Amino acid sequence: MAEKKKQTYAQAIAELEEIVTKLQNNECEIDELKSYTTRALSLLRFCKEKLFETDEEVKKILEELES
Repeated sequence: MAEKKKQTYAQAIAELEEIVTKLQNNECEIDELKSYTTRALSLLRFCKEKLFETDEEVKKILEELES
């Protein structure tokens, strides 16, 4: 069974940009709209989690440096 690669923040942002471009350029059929918005929501949640995780890690590192 092939290992699924972990998605990076940069990949998620790139995919979000693709979705936004398709929506802005009317390249999205109405039947695809639900799947695009659902995917965009999932990507946004992923990005938000990554940002919060990174923020917490940076805070911990800064706290260690102050000790």
